[in-house]
Amino acid sequence: MQRACTLLMVLMLALPGAATASGRDDLTQISTIDALMSGVYDGDTTIGSLKDKGDFGLGTFNNLDGEMVLLDGRFYRVTASGSVEEPGPDTGTPFAAVTFFDADRTIPLDKGIDFRQFTAKTDRLLPTPNIFYAVKITGTFETVKARSVARQTSPYRPLEEVVKSQALFDFANVEGTIVGFRCPPFVKGVNVPGYHLHFLTADRKAGGHVLDFRVLKATLEIDYTNTFILVLPSDESFYAADLSPDRDKALKAVEK
Repeated sequence: MQRACTLLMVLMLALPGAATASGRDDLTQISTIDALMSGVYDGDTTIGSLKDKGDFGLGTFNNLDGEMVLLDGRFYRVTASGSVEEPGPDTGTPFAAVTFFDADRTIPLDKGIDFRQFTAKTDRLLPTPNIFYAVKITGTFETVKARSVARQTSPYRPLEEVVKSQALFDFANVEGTIVGFRCPPFVKGVNVPGYHLHFLTADRKAGGHVLDFRVLKATLEIDYTNTFILVLPSDESFYAADLSPDRDKALKAVEK
């Protein structure tokens, strides 16, 4: 039986256009980004158990075995070889963030906009920097630079060491969807402050963790997400992890 400690943070804000359906504006997260950074790559949550928590999101899989993309209710694993597969419901995850995606705002993106310009533009559009946003970019991209990492074996190295041998994928003139979240600054250590994005091609055959992109023609959809539910693992590796160091510098290196 799965055991977990759940922390519920409810941010009660009246936001124009925000969806009101109960539970659909919840962002449910498994474990913390600092636990993943420290090498906690096995979790006691299955992706099947997340089906009723969301149809959109990202994360990784036990043993750090590939990049997770949850899109339209289906989980995808982007492997280090570049292939994409759909793992079974019993597949475990040490870190994931999921929600039900209901767009509150839709914005066309200018041709040529890159990752850095996208973050600056989007931040200016948001009603507040202090809640969570699910973001989805759908269209054609001039370029996308993405990555995945190989399945790890215990004893695990910290993520900063693992990504030194990451597999890089360069896409050109590719159709697909970028999925992810923009998290507020106060979640440092819990999630990635700012933007954390994963990519999946339209044919569902390639993708990865987004390092950079440039738009040809695409549409941005934003879902205001004002309830954050953190589910902490109950396994020995999480309990024993030293989560006291400041990993901000290492996280920035990993994300880029």
